[in-house]
Amino acid sequence: MHEARDSIDQTFGLVPTMGYLHEGHLSLVRRARAENDVCVAWIFVNPTQFTPGEDFERYPRDEDRDTRLLEAEGVDILFVPSVEEIYPPGFSTVVEVRGIITEHLEGQFRPGHFRGVTTVVSKFFHIMQPDRAYFGQKDAQQVAVIKKLVRELDFGIEIVVCPTVREPDGLAMSSRNAYLERSERKAATVLYRALSAAEQLFRQGGRRGGALRTAMTNILATQPQARPDYVSVADPETLDELDLVTGRALASLAVYIGPTRLIDNVVLE
Repeated sequence: MHEARDSIDQTFGLVPTMGYLHEGHLSLVRRARAENDVCVAWIFVNPTQFTPGEDFERYPRDEDRDTRLLEAEGVDILFVPSVEEIYPPGFSTVVEVRGIITEHLEGQFRPGHFRGVTTVVSKFFHIMQPDRAYFGQKDAQQVAVIKKLVRELDFGIEIVVCPTVREPDGLAMSSRNAYLERSERKAATVLYRALSAAEQLFRQGGRRGGALRTAMTNILATQPQARPDYVSVADPETLDELDLVTGRALASLAVYIGPTRLIDNVVLE
């Protein structure tokens, strides 16, 4: 990897993934490929960002298929480290972004999750030293946390955020969609319908955070299989909940459909 960086005239674009790739991941790869001389992808199911009782052991994996897909997209370098390579015996260093941005929303329901994310991302950024790193809008809170990490630790890396890729019925593409049974898959469309209700209200002039959250909650209540963890209308950068939307806002939610927890969001602007 370090030998590949000998030419300082080349730009490197990094696409971080946990594998089991779908069209959303591949859209990041295509963007990175188009905007850089060298496209680098990593596949690493990071154990430290899973909280106790979560699905680390059963998280879907198919390295051979992923490798074929990335080769077909023209990825120049693929990094697939083992857990032992990233966290050797005695590893005890963490990189943590503190405050509401990591304690709210996902941080409230998945304590320690973002500490795992920022530690492994910091390590990969240090190893690979990319010029740009590509993330999907679907993980909006993760993006906000990583932007803050990069800015405050002076990584000098451009974080490129790419649009959420959706199925024809609106469901955001996610590796965890593979968990859904047929009836659950149909029920899962309620997430996007709830976000669309907030968008519609916003387009009609609705600016009260409470009313926008209620519009989403009311749609979720129509689906018996949906069990929300949170419904939020927050500042896209700080993740502070908004009473009144005066600029851009992030409408987001996390919902269990059966045993599967899904997240999604839209930006109101």
